[in-house]
Amino acid sequence: MTHTPQPTSASTTPDPLLVPLTEAVEAALPATVAELGALVRIPSVSWDGFDADQVKRSAEAAKALIEGIGIFETVELARAPIEGDKLGHPAVLATRKAKNGKPTILLYAHHDVQPPGHDEDWDSPPFEPTVRGDRLYGRGAADDKAGIMAHVAAIRAFVETVGTDFDLGLVAFFEGEEEFGSRSFANFITENREKLAADVIVVADSDNWDINTPSLTVGLRGNVTFKLKVSTLAHASHSGMFGGAVPDAMLAAIKLLATLHGEDGAVAVEGLTSRESQTPEYSEEKLRHEAGLLDGVSSIGDGTVLSRLWDKPSVTVTGIDAPTVMNASNTLTPSVTVKVSARIAPGQDPEEAFVALRDHLEANAPFGAHLEISDVDKGSPFLVDTSGWAVEVVKSAMHEAWGNEPLETGIGGSIPFISDLVEVFPEAQILVTGVEDPESRAHSPNESLHLGVFKRAILTEALLLAKLERRA
Repeated sequence: MTHTPQPTSASTTPDPLLVPLTEAVEAALPATVAELGALVRIPSVSWDGFDADQVKRSAEAAKALIEGIGIFETVELARAPIEGDKLGHPAVLATRKAKNGKPTILLYAHHDVQPPGHDEDWDSPPFEPTVRGDRLYGRGAADDKAGIMAHVAAIRAFVETVGTDFDLGLVAFFEGEEEFGSRSFANFITENREKLAADVIVVADSDNWDINTPSLTVGLRGNVTFKLKVSTLAHASHSGMFGGAVPDAMLAAIKLLATLHGEDGAVAVEGLTSRESQTPEYSEEKLRHEAGLLDGVSSIGDGTVLSRLWDKPSVTVTGIDAPTVMNASNTLTPSVTVKVSARIAPGQDPEEAFVALRDHLEANAPFGAHLEISDVDKGSPFLVDTSGWAVEVVKSAMHEAWGNEPLETGIGGSIPFISDLVEVFPEAQILVTGVEDPESRAHSPNESLHLGVFKRAILTEALLLAKLERRA
């Protein structure tokens, strides 16, 4: 597999429905953006500790949008168990059976969002959708409520153009807990296997090369996350009385976490693997701009920039529980807990990666510090099989909708549930698309959606539906 630009098989003759579909998408765009804004206003954070009723509200709103199209045979809110009697958050599931030998396409997105963080870090309130320039700001404006609205708007444009009496099979599946690990996903797709069965699955939860160039994501890193508790004392002790002779947990944690990386910042955990692939040109200057590196701060790791982002592991401490500066006292801290998030390269088994991380931490615990690992979550990396016919069809649609050749790209993020889709639906062709761009800042303050990218993503999918409707 290569990540270099691939020529599309698009004919020089435009799709016969390109003009009417474009007109339908453009005419509806103001209303589509307004509906997206209404979804963004719902704080549907799926993490424990947040209001689950808001996730239910979000599911109900997404369900109403799908019902309003009027072409699905069934539309329901459904939940599946995580384990035992504990249920996951509600998902929207809508179905319309294929007729006359036409294929079925499943359209996936998720209606839950990341926590907003601190309001003061946002230029406008996170759950108050705000248009500034050509971007819509708000939590979920890009990831991934825009994915839901892209699906809805594309179906609307398709139906407006071809009518309601079409033969293509359609399934809409809007998950409610992707940002919290898709914990009931495997059970959900197993329980609803017949309803979800499709020839083509579109996962609208990725990004594009830039605001003018579409991407088809063909490689995704996996993930291993866990909590790590580092303890050195049975209780807090006076830092003046015992400091210098007794190791506190913060000292032990800092020294331990520092062993995860080498001097150049590359991951230094034996057993975490990398893969080799060609990558498009991507400069250090582009990285500095898109990531927001401060002046004087260097990038880390070795190899090309994109090989570091797509094909090598990374380890990040994403949270820490310790006394705050305001509550700091002159004591030696007995325990510190951190959240470790590792991204693993395509081709590595997540269980193997977890064992490598666990063994490394245990072997490098300083001063005999006690370690406790909990809340382990593992997700598989994924490489798309680009040999199927659906890849050429969607690249053709991208080329016509954007006016530029699409790129096949990797991405540093993870969508672990794709491996579940592959296991349950091994014959389905999976297309990972998205509405984001490098400036979207998904998961971060000031998350935003470029409205031009949004329009082109909708048109791409409407064209894809039209092309599949004509396919035997």
